[in-house]
Amino acid sequence: MGETKHGQCSRCAFPNRFCEHEGGPAPKNCSTKLYPEALEKALAHYEDEGIPCFAREASLQESSGYFYDEDGDRYPIKPRVQETIEFCKRMGYQRIGLAFCVGLMREASIIAKMLEAQGFTVISVSCKVGGVDKSFLGIEDAQKTLTTTEFEPMCNPIGQAMVLNEAGTDFNLLLGLCVGHDSMFLKYSESMCSVLAVKDRLMGHNPLGVVNASGTYYNHLLKPLAPPANKGEDK
Repeated sequence: MGETKHGQCSRCAFPNRFCEHEGGPAPKNCSTKLYPEALEKALAHYEDEGIPCFAREASLQESSGYFYDEDGDRYPIKPRVQETIEFCKRMGYQRIGLAFCVGLMREASIIAKMLEAQGFTVISVSCKVGGVDKSFLGIEDAQKTLTTTEFEPMCNPIGQAMVLNEAGTDFNLLLGLCVGHDSMFLKYSESMCSVLAVKDRLMGHNPLGVVNASGTYYNHLLKPLAPPANKGEDK
C-alpha cells in the first residue's frame, strides 16, 4: 500500500521548517504544502465579524508573555490565569462565564475572586447544574461512578453552555471539564471560549505529566491498549 497523503506536522524533523522560515524545507506530509485551498479559506475567515480584533489581540497577548534580556534571550513572565485576565481586558469584556467541574470547586472559587478583583462580572456554573440523574442517559445503577443505587447527577455541559448563553456572557472559561463534556460545551457555547485547565484525575490536572514520562512510567501508552471495559459489565 502506498503512503497515505495527509498532514503529519507532529513528525516534522526540520528545525528551520517551511511554515516558520520563508523558503525553509518541508517534509512530504507538510500540512502547509498539502492543504493550500483550506488554508486560503482560513485566511478569508480572519475577516469574519469580530475575528480581526480577536486574532490581533490574541497575538499581542502572546508576545506580551515574554521578556527579552540584553543578550536577546527570551523568558516567559506570566501564568495562564494572568494572561487570560489581560486578554479579557484587551477585548473589553465585562461578563465572564466560568464553566467548571464540581471537583474543582475550590479552584473555581479562587479564580472567580481573581476575576472579580479585576472588575469583571463572573457568572459561574457547575457541571452538575440542573440536577439530572444519570439514568437520563441510559446509565444503569451499576455503571454509575458511585457504588450506590441512589441519585447521581450527570455532568451537564450543554446545560452549562445554555445557562451562560442566557446570561449573555462575553467570554467563557472552562475549568476541569471531563473529556467529551468539554467538547459538548464548546459546541453549544455562543460566546468564544478559552480553557484554563483540563480534567486529569490521576495527574492532578496536568495531562502533560504523562507525555513527559512517556519514556518510563507511561511507555505502555505508545502501544495499542485493550478496549476499555464499561463499569457494571462483564469483562
